[in-house]
Amino acid sequence: MFDLLYLDGKDLRGKTLLERKAALERILPKSPLLQYSAHVVGEGLKALARAKRASEEGVMAKLASGRYHSGTRTREWLKVKASQEQEVVIVGFTAPRRSRKYFGSLVLAVREGKGWTYVGRAGTGFDAERLRSIHAQLVPLITDKKPVAEKVPDAAKTTWVKPKLVAEVKFAEWTAAGEMRHPVFLGLRTDKQATGVTRETPKPLRQAKRASRIPRP
Repeated sequence: MFDLLYLDGKDLRGKTLLERKAALERILPKSPLLQYSAHVVGEGLKALARAKRASEEGVMAKLASGRYHSGTRTREWLKVKASQEQEVVIVGFTAPRRSRKYFGSLVLAVREGKGWTYVGRAGTGFDAERLRSIHAQLVPLITDKKPVAEKVPDAAKTTWVKPKLVAEVKFAEWTAAGEMRHPVFLGLRTDKQATGVTRETPKPLRQAKRASRIPRP
């Protein structure tokens, strides 16, 4: 439990984050099913380093004096990732191997100019249900036209699809060839348009902090 927007019919969204969290901590019952999300003040870089060592996704940096803005994205909450992540568009899939069903890897691309650029393949991050569900969404998009101009590994064994589905992956780094090293599928993004997915260029944390004028998490 990390925030409290209403209490006894009173709207708390105009209160600061620390005030809302203090109210939450006071009323939260002791239960193995509910856990208060603690925070650190002024030690965001150390928290991020701990998250990296623990192979966690990252940390949330929140402005301590920030109000809650319903339905609006603001710079008062920032997701600071421990690994690199990238939104991608699925442009194909490879045939399954061994005991796997539906497909082997997803072929991924990003928008550059008026076309699509190949950025790698993701073959991990799936369970049986994800494989089935994603394959069912890809089948209606199958096309004979290859969406990317670059050479793609195992192109002869690749089924091409229209670039409609947006996914999110995490990866180790960009290679010199402009491909993601060891991409892992995280999930589909139904809130994104495929044509808006471009290559992301992460900023160093200190630079991003100065640009947003938000204290470290």
